[in-house]
Amino acid sequence: MRTPSAWAVAVRRPDGRITTVVEDARSVALRYPILRWPVIRGVVALGESLVVGMKALSLAARLSTSDHGEGDGEGEQEIGRREIVIALVVAVVFSVVFFKVVPSVIANFLPIQDTILFVLAEGVIRVSLFIGYLVFLSLLPDLRRVFQFHAAEHQAINALEAGEPRTAAAAALYSRIHLRCGTAFLLWVMVIAIIVFAFVGRPDLPWLIASRVLLVPVIAGIAYEVIRLAGRYGSNPIVHAILWPGLLLQRLTTRPADAEHLEVAVAALDAVLQREETNRAARPEAPVDVMA
Repeated sequence: MRTPSAWAVAVRRPDGRITTVVEDARSVALRYPILRWPVIRGVVALGESLVVGMKALSLAARLSTSDHGEGDGEGEQEIGRREIVIALVVAVVFSVVFFKVVPSVIANFLPIQDTILFVLAEGVIRVSLFIGYLVFLSLLPDLRRVFQFHAAEHQAINALEAGEPRTAAAAALYSRIHLRCGTAFLLWVMVIAIIVFAFVGRPDLPWLIASRVLLVPVIAGIAYEVIRLAGRYGSNPIVHAILWPGLLLQRLTTRPADAEHLEVAVAALDAVLQREETNRAARPEAPVDVMA
């Protein structure tokens, strides 16, 4: 779980105990006002989320393999900075190549002359690959537990935003779907790419590939603004209808959570909110926006 000034990860140990680790996370955008401009702030937020996500995975891998207390190191599997960087680079390269470059190359070999039809065909291929990828992941038994924790995160945040107490019992009453989910964000990346690439047209293949790679930050930044507005006006029926495909996709990346998963999600949420409350004493003007 993450707030503007902190993030927390909760891990259930093999013996059933829950260990929670909280760290401060001061965004670089606080030091440079230009990084808080629309679209640019989305690129910054995405980059920082990737870094925090990899740190959280490292902590989770280390803590989930040990019954010992935090910091004793005994029996724990440490993931070093080098491994984190390599994993992050591989993930980014894979996503760019598979979801940006591959659809462009496939569409380029189709017998389509009209530029608009080409961009639309490319977009359909991209979205199809994305949905197919999610379906494939949803069928993997080893990822079911991950998707249950994903659902538990959403339920805990939905309960919090509804004013409920921070308990697993309260979270259990709420939906596993959330407007600001990363799955919805990724779908918007695919849709917005169609619009942005329409302005690029259909250059020769080398420039076609280059444009798809270089425009990734721009598209991600615009998608961030869409998700941000969705969180603010999600109760509007028109906005909700527009967001419906992204909400539907969350059915693939979440699975019904039980009390075990909800307890972990609430532990992380409670820890990060307590740290946020402490940090806000020094800067009460900062907004609180919890992300999973």
